[in-house]
Amino acid sequence: MPKMKSHTGMGKRVKVTGKGKIVREQVGKRHLLEHKSSHVTRRMTGTVVVAKADTARVKKLLGR
Repeated sequence: MPKMKSHTGMGKRVKVTGKGKIVREQVGKRHLLEHKSSHVTRRMTGTVVVAKADTARVKKLLGR
């Protein structure tokens, strides 16, 4: 029986914490930052927990 492979793209996008939460980076802070206000770009820093509706799908892609 072949081994289950995790989705490599999803593995690069999310991280599982020690307690099992799935966290991701905030969107919108990669490019076109010049016209965004500093208030918006500061708000986009850091990580957030993946939405509850998406956790099952993300866990399946990660092979968990």
